[in-house]
Amino acid sequence: MRGLIILSFVIFHFLPSYAQLNTDRITAIGRNALYFEDYVLSIQYFNQVIRLKPYLAEPYFYRGIAKIQLEDYQGALRDCNAAIERNPFSPGIYYARGYIYRQLNELEKAEADYSEALRFSPENRTYMLLRADTRAAMKQYDLALEDIEKMLKREPQSASVWSEKGHICILKKDTMAALDAFEQAVKYDKSNPAVWSALGVTNLMLEREDEAYMQLTQAINLGSKWAGDYTNRGLIHYHRHNYRGALSDYDQAVKIAPREADCYYNRGVMRQEVGDYNRALEDLNTAISLSPERTEMRYQRGLVEMQLKQWKAVVTDMKALIERYPYFLPAYYLAAQAYTQQGNQKEAFRYRQKAYDLEQRKDEIQAQQAAQPNTDLLIADAQPQGKDHRKEFSTSTAQNQTEIPEEEQKYDSQTRGSVQKRYQDVVNEPNILLSYYSQDLSLRRTNYYHPLVDDLNKKEALPATLRFTNQELALTAEMVDYHFSQITRLTLLMDQAPTAELYFARALEFAIIKDYASAIDDCTKALTLTNNHDLTVILTFCRANWRYRLTEVDYELMLRDYDYVLRLQPDFVFALYNKANILCAQHEYNDAIKYYTQAIQQDADFAEAYFNRGLTYVYIGENEKGLSDLSKAGELGIYQAYNLITRFK
Repeated sequence: MRGLIILSFVIFHFLPSYAQLNTDRITAIGRNALYFEDYVLSIQYFNQVIRLKPYLAEPYFYRGIAKIQLEDYQGALRDCNAAIERNPFSPGIYYARGYIYRQLNELEKAEADYSEALRFSPENRTYMLLRADTRAAMKQYDLALEDIEKMLKREPQSASVWSEKGHICILKKDTMAALDAFEQAVKYDKSNPAVWSALGVTNLMLEREDEAYMQLTQAINLGSKWAGDYTNRGLIHYHRHNYRGALSDYDQAVKIAPREADCYYNRGVMRQEVGDYNRALEDLNTAISLSPERTEMRYQRGLVEMQLKQWKAVVTDMKALIERYPYFLPAYYLAAQAYTQQGNQKEAFRYRQKAYDLEQRKDEIQAQQAAQPNTDLLIADAQPQGKDHRKEFSTSTAQNQTEIPEEEQKYDSQTRGSVQKRYQDVVNEPNILLSYYSQDLSLRRTNYYHPLVDDLNKKEALPATLRFTNQELALTAEMVDYHFSQITRLTLLMDQAPTAELYFARALEFAIIKDYASAIDDCTKALTLTNNHDLTVILTFCRANWRYRLTEVDYELMLRDYDYVLRLQPDFVFALYNKANILCAQHEYNDAIKYYTQAIQQDADFAEAYFNRGLTYVYIGENEKGLSDLSKAGELGIYQAYNLITRFK
């Protein structure tokens, strides 16, 4: 781990000549990081190779794979397109791009890419399975089954291929063919609970409950952790009036899948059946909160609310149900009963009359095939067969590799793995300021440099090196004591001979201990004592930042300082960025975007500006532009962007 971190630091910051000579080595390390799920770090390695050799397809492809794993599909698509432009003969790139199109629900493009991958690698099992799955999603069931039959000729004893055939037959509504396929899957893999589960669900759909019960029990006995197996067996118990067995299975389903609405819904209906209305209502409330779009669940809740004499709640649920399913007669009758109980005979009559009118039009409504809700107990899907290729993306398959790379060993990092699943608050990256202390931002590609500050540091007029950062370190008690002693020392020197430089040095000390009012006062005094252009720019920039930290925020003063900095030094890109942040805080989003854009024009790798501009686009409803900017921010090292991409898309 330590060797990899040190190497990344060297490559990223100090030795471009080393990188120039060792792009193969950097690519190998990037692939290693990719293999070990350190996607954010791998992107930074491939960025380096792309900068040095932009004509190569490989780094774009590998970077695209990393972005797929981070669910940044738009960014991954751009990289795969770039890779194909440079090398149109690699099946792995078409596989990756096909997967992206599948996730974006662009099925025709996905099918075309899987077909292209198969043109170069016709024996590849994964490509064929994915094409079959995509064709099934396009309702091209016969073509999908052609792919399956080709695989079965090569692998007639493959349980996973037989299972895939069964799933396609279910979609085709050919239940008997599905049953035959799942029976074959069980024949060749008797120890896999997933194939028993699929066979059990199919028999349940055919109302062959004895067979289904045996097969679901077999799946459970083999160690199934799929809540649906318990849900479906509970349904069979319910039909057999074995309420104790049903409740036991539903309890287990809820324990396994506490975020699955179906588990709570079925248990709620079951509890209603045995008269346990209060706990039934709890379950139905939970089910509806987990899946509020499934309005049909409200009917069963309405029945329970009637038993508990919650008349107003019944009316609310039935109105929502009628809005979604205007021809569902039971909802009208239940609403009428609730109004009657409230003494509102007028509304009760109106709902009964509406139900009567609809009943007279029953044949016409049936001819229109009007939607009707399913209010019965629900059948859960079968558990997925092994690795679900509909959802999983194989880095190894894309790279045509099966062995573990012979690079550094697996290591831990806060940026490792599926960082898109780690919750990130929707807040802008903070202002960039000058400080002695900065957290490690080595992954970010922003150029935290300006020659004015570099020249100031070379003069060694300050006790430490000033750095641009928006991630300051938390101070320890010892550090606080040190900076108080520095304030005392500087004050004694200023009593003898006050200079702009001394006031600035003390202002920095005050800012570090969070005494921003004193820092601003010293900064203002320093400005009155100097006519040095460079120091004036730095002082004014710092004063604007410290004004932003005060409890009483005066945006006008801050903006005036940033504007003055930009008049004196138009290339001071951090003033543009900070000004944009202030405008964003004032909800002046279009002006903020303008200044973020100017900052990006000065530094094409300004990660924080991309991140904040992306959020600002989202604030004004331009999600496509926002996601594109967040993707770029992630590529440039702000790994938190990937969680937001996953949520906003």
